[in-house]
Amino acid sequence: MVTIRDIAQRLGIAVSTVSKGLNGAPDVSAETRQLVLDTAVEMGYAAKRARRQAQPKVCVLVENMEYANIGQFGYEIVAGFRLAAAARGWAVDVLPTTPEAQARTKYGSLLLEGGYGGAFILGLTPQDAYMRALAGTGTPTVLLDNCVPNASVGYVGTDSWEGVELGMRHLAGLGHRKIAFLNGTRDSMVSEERRLAFLHATWLCGLSADERMMAYGYYEQNCAREYVPHFLAQGATAILCASDGIARGVLAELRRLGLRVPGDVSVMGYDDLPLAAGCEPPLTTIRQDRLALGKSAFSLLDSLMNGVAVSKVLLRPQLIVRESTGPAPVRK
Repeated sequence: MVTIRDIAQRLGIAVSTVSKGLNGAPDVSAETRQLVLDTAVEMGYAAKRARRQAQPKVCVLVENMEYANIGQFGYEIVAGFRLAAAARGWAVDVLPTTPEAQARTKYGSLLLEGGYGGAFILGLTPQDAYMRALAGTGTPTVLLDNCVPNASVGYVGTDSWEGVELGMRHLAGLGHRKIAFLNGTRDSMVSEERRLAFLHATWLCGLSADERMMAYGYYEQNCAREYVPHFLAQGATAILCASDGIARGVLAELRRLGLRVPGDVSVMGYDDLPLAAGCEPPLTTIRQDRLALGKSAFSLLDSLMNGVAVSKVLLRPQLIVRESTGPAPVRK
């Protein structure tokens, strides 16, 4: 196991200087303190330090995801993570982050200073500094719906290929031959997976792929006004959406256009957020078990903290059929 003496020997400085750097003593320069922190992280000192605490702790880093209220996507994920951590005696701190905060404090330094044995990261983009840092980190880390080729980093998610196929087979089974796909954010791993899954499921259902029936909606409800009229012009009778929020926007746009759901157009969401059942009509959707995602994330992180290099954990989705999907309309 790495000790303060090992860090001091690597840097060629006194053990007392390393100790002061690790503990934020005022008589150590900022440059020396950062050098000590970086070296300690590189040598794997952080995990040992975290486990020496009376109650070891991990953190959840969150950006671009709402999690404070029960109806928000991240709420149950964080709750599940907390439950699994508490069962194993770990405390959890939830830390919102921003690009500005990431520019001020390096990823490894943040975890070492906070005494965290590892982290679960939600909502970061590939452009974020902490995401870039994960390629070389030795700190156990779990990502949601994102992948970094590093033995210290794993990811948890719901099988997008199976989820999209469930939705497509449901719609095709209702007679829909022109199915549009309103995806999430461009350049994200899960959006690319779902795009490929949509093309594959289209083929499995014996349908013809049409790039004009696909678009990126950036998980924004108001994107429906831009894309729904375009899909309808291509003859779409059903629209599969990458989130329930997008689907709610699609329902509103179809109402504005004077079209009936599902009489004229069927609509399907993704996630099964609480809002899905309250839509008018209630939304057919693909359920992600977000509580189980959070629990699985801690189990994966626990494995990584114990030296077991797990790459990924994928949960199974579930088709939830409600009233927003129905037989394809007969058009002359």
